[in-house]
Amino acid sequence: MTSSSFISTWLCFCSSLVSPPNITIASLPMTFVFVTVGFSITIFFSLVSIITLIAFICSVFIPILSIFFRSEGLIFAITSFIEEEVNLIVCGYNISQMNYFLKILGGGREVGRSAIEVGNSDSSIILDYGVNFDEKDNPNFPLQEVPNRVKGFVVSHAHLDHVGALPIYQIGSLNTKVYGTVATRIITEVMLKDFLKLSGSKIPYEWVEVRKTMDNFMAIGYGEETEIDSMKVSLYNAGHIPGSSIIKVSSEKGAVAFTGDINLTETKLMKPAEIESIGNANVLVMESTYGKFNHPNRKDVENEFYEKVLEVVESGGTVLVPAFSLARSQEVLSVLAERDFPYPVYYDGMSREITEIMLGFREFLNKPDLLKKAYDNFNYVKGWEDRHRAWKERGVIVASAGMLKGGPAVYYFKKLSESSKNAIFLVSYQAINTPGRRLLEMGKFDEYSGLLKARLEIFDFSSHAGRRQLLEIVKSIKGLEKAVLVHGSPDNETSLADLIKQETGVEVIIPENGQEISL
Repeated sequence: MTSSSFISTWLCFCSSLVSPPNITIASLPMTFVFVTVGFSITIFFSLVSIITLIAFICSVFIPILSIFFRSEGLIFAITSFIEEEVNLIVCGYNISQMNYFLKILGGGREVGRSAIEVGNSDSSIILDYGVNFDEKDNPNFPLQEVPNRVKGFVVSHAHLDHVGALPIYQIGSLNTKVYGTVATRIITEVMLKDFLKLSGSKIPYEWVEVRKTMDNFMAIGYGEETEIDSMKVSLYNAGHIPGSSIIKVSSEKGAVAFTGDINLTETKLMKPAEIESIGNANVLVMESTYGKFNHPNRKDVENEFYEKVLEVVESGGTVLVPAFSLARSQEVLSVLAERDFPYPVYYDGMSREITEIMLGFREFLNKPDLLKKAYDNFNYVKGWEDRHRAWKERGVIVASAGMLKGGPAVYYFKKLSESSKNAIFLVSYQAINTPGRRLLEMGKFDEYSGLLKARLEIFDFSSHAGRRQLLEIVKSIKGLEKAVLVHGSPDNETSLADLIKQETGVEVIIPENGQEISL
């Protein structure tokens, strides 16, 4: 049959379906259009029905399978695939496919759980992927995105609230690349191992995913530009902890700068953040942990801390300093070492391993010789015999955890808290519902314990920028159109937003988790 005879036959068939008694040659083309469109619509809705049925079956049976098999990665991959395919069939294509966006996966109107997606519907990267904890100390994880779209992660630093969820994207067949400084890579492995050890039953990944995370971790130096699919990434010193980075993401649509956790104050451990290196950026995603507060002068804090430690010890007491193993312990030890503290100093917990890692990357430290002096001169607690000696002897004990939620600091607290000649000196942020916060508010470790008899004080050794410093960051960036505030309580974010709008006129957004912002 020739093509012309086929068309004639098809037109006749179409016309017989629509109006057989009144058919005319003139009506044949319109009849062809109506029937073809109707046939296409029928096929379209049939496909949608099939996909919907598949999605329903998966939603019912995959969770049942997960009861018998450890298949979070399978569920994640299948449901994400279905979501992607349904969108393609129903929408045909995403109209905003090449419109770049920024999506808040975590850290919106909360501290911790940092996770920011940058890209378009075809390709994106995620900046940080951390956890925070609820009142019962259960970890909260960020929102998840379609794995096929995510081309990599770029992490600002190795604290768990910025890296604790990374292994989720290594479950099953997923092998997502991770980028950060070499110091961040090494410390992240230590932190994830410890997290798995302490909270293994509460998290959706195991050691194999941690190992894959580290195998897929690519080191980037400060100032280097790395291409990840259609975007270019650069890192600059953030001044927070060794290896911490400001992340700048550039694309054809402009540039996004992400502060991570940032500090503009010089400390014993860290040089100030290199905010001048950011240059131009259309959008700034900035932490706002201390959006309402300015920090006191750092040298004044160090001097006051040292004088009060000396006062307690010379009166025959022992000072317990609960401190995070990563960065805060090393900062306190460096303050004591700089002044040649004449009494015994013990440090306990994971801080020794972290200190050794830091000394292996001296280029990330402000005063590496001072940290080496502390490492050489002070006493690391190796076991229970050393632990017993430490609290019996007048001097200083620096031990994790910084909020007294666990670790050797709790043991020392129980031994030292009953005597008024001893002291508990807090040097870290104390989150709500932690023993450290209860001590400050109620003078009690928990609801079952008596009132604290030892002396209690808190010192501002923060490694986060204060209110005026955060404003300084905004003012330093050229071509800035939007400031997006994350990693802060709502009251801190609102207060900082008002200040930024008043002094700069820059548009300020305080997003919720799940909110998408057009770039």
